[in-house]
Amino acid sequence: MSTAANRPDLTQASERAQQELSAKHDARETGLRISREVIRLSANAIRAVHRHDLDEAASLISRASQQLEEADVIRGRSPDIYYSGFLADARKEYAEANITLALISGNPIPQAEDLGVEMASYLNGMGEVIGELRRYVLDSLRRNETERCEELMQVMDDIYSLLVTVDFPEGVTGGLRRTTDAMRGVLERTRGDLTMTLRQLELEKLLAGWQERLASGPNYLDTP
Repeated sequence: MSTAANRPDLTQASERAQQELSAKHDARETGLRISREVIRLSANAIRAVHRHDLDEAASLISRASQQLEEADVIRGRSPDIYYSGFLADARKEYAEANITLALISGNPIPQAEDLGVEMASYLNGMGEVIGELRRYVLDSLRRNETERCEELMQVMDDIYSLLVTVDFPEGVTGGLRRTTDAMRGVLERTRGDLTMTLRQLELEKLLAGWQERLASGPNYLDTP
């Protein structure tokens, strides 16, 4: 028969469990708050880029960077929380905003280490940039501003070509293959839209030239 003296003392285990899980819970709550704020700021920064308000975009990105710096404490205390899905998504959105701003403003693309994000988040963010460049190209075509469209189309091709070379398991790349597969369709639709619009503009220019020559009189064909 067991006696009270033989019962294990679980007080210490209980106290440690409360302390450690309470710390992890606090880290998770902090991480969720930071994640929501970084995603919001990054999305607003991208919208500012499309409005051509590059200063506002840079300001929003700076605020998002400050939020991510707060998460560095979580990395040291609860790395499993830091590398969990919601904070990884925040770092992906942050990378996307930075790369989008750099490309549209004509600046060099920042590297993962410049942004302080891990490579998986960086590459997934870069993949999402293809969608933002499509939006920029279509907006430019609607305004008949075609100067940079072919250049950005080439950038989209280059990004896709880079991503398809990253052949590692999804658990390593954070689901990069799904992102890459989705962006392939975006890329091809953009190529088709751009090609059709440029050909239409060439045809309109040709027709306008013929109309001018017709309006100039009977000698428009330059015959003797």
